[in-house]
Amino acid sequence: MDDFDLELDEMELIAVAAGYSYYNNVTSKPCRSLSPKQGCGFMTEVLNGHDHICREMFRMDKHVFHKLCDILRQRAMLRDTAGVMIEEQLGIFLNIIGHNERNRVIQERFQHSGETISRYFNNVLKAIKSLSREFLQPPPLTTPAEILSNQRFYPYFQDCIGVIDGMHIPAHVPAKDQSRFRNRRGVLSQNVLAACTFDLKFIFIYPGWEGSAADSRVLRAVLNDPDQNFPQIPEGKYYLVDSRYSNMEGFIAPYQGVRHHLHEFRGANQLPRNAKELFNHRHSSLRNAIQRSFQVLKTRFPILKVAPQYAFHIQRDIVIAACVMHNFIRREEEKDWLFSSVEGVKVDELPELDEQPEIQLVSSIQEQVAFSMRDSIAAAMWDNFINKWDDW
Repeated sequence: MDDFDLELDEMELIAVAAGYSYYNNVTSKPCRSLSPKQGCGFMTEVLNGHDHICREMFRMDKHVFHKLCDILRQRAMLRDTAGVMIEEQLGIFLNIIGHNERNRVIQERFQHSGETISRYFNNVLKAIKSLSREFLQPPPLTTPAEILSNQRFYPYFQDCIGVIDGMHIPAHVPAKDQSRFRNRRGVLSQNVLAACTFDLKFIFIYPGWEGSAADSRVLRAVLNDPDQNFPQIPEGKYYLVDSRYSNMEGFIAPYQGVRHHLHEFRGANQLPRNAKELFNHRHSSLRNAIQRSFQVLKTRFPILKVAPQYAFHIQRDIVIAACVMHNFIRREEEKDWLFSSVEGVKVDELPELDEQPEIQLVSSIQEQVAFSMRDSIAAAMWDNFINKWDDW
């Protein structure tokens, strides 16, 4: 009888162990469905749930998400595997850059190994980056609607085609490189040169410069390097730049030595006192488009607000991929909730951290042309402001 009881106890233990093993296998097994809509767990909750869940988790509307998946599938930029559909691969990527989630959290959420998460993250990053030539396009050469429809800007800025500025993104770099990447605030960052249109689409992105590099130096390096493919600026057209850049052919900066930031025109001394101040105020108001673009980009993809623990070339590529998706969303959903949140809003610029305004002496015919153009615009503005009392 004692032997029988002992044998029974062993059988019970074996049964318990088998049950525990089966439970672990089921709960940790990746989703193997052929269709994400028939899938399990997290993907099913997001794709079959309310639109706001998709916006929160994947940072875009559901129809935009599916459209991007279709592009990646039809062009064979990604492929479905037996275990992970393209929808889930993209979901993994968006969850990471849209929430700055660590690999371990994503493993638990999608029920995949750390190696699988890393592999699909890198695959999607490469695929999205490869769309940059298609979605980062030169601006139209016609007068932008945002200028044409506003008497404060038209006809004065009718030849302006976009805005250029630098954007600092926190960076994770080896100790030997940290002195070069430490900006004037003492923060490790990469300096990203960006150009955008007035409908908040990025035209050009050049990430990867060390945080200590001056904005003007980065722009000069791009213009002097044909391999960077900066869009050709037609004669007579120009971009708006801030005081950290030179006023030169193709790039119009504000006047130095007078107010030019929007916050300086608030309070008791709102009205401009001369032609230069009026020009600077309208220049800054129009140039604010790139600050709104930066705000939407960083709000949608918070990984750009921190220094992610990736190799530096991956950090650089994340910036490019985020800008590609920014433009894609802008094209596919004009009423996107984040773009709508900055319509008609002036976003305050951060204090200039990388340098003092560039001291510039007129030394060439091209620079003389740029200074003359700025003076003629300012004079026309001031004349209309004084005589017609235009909305300043």
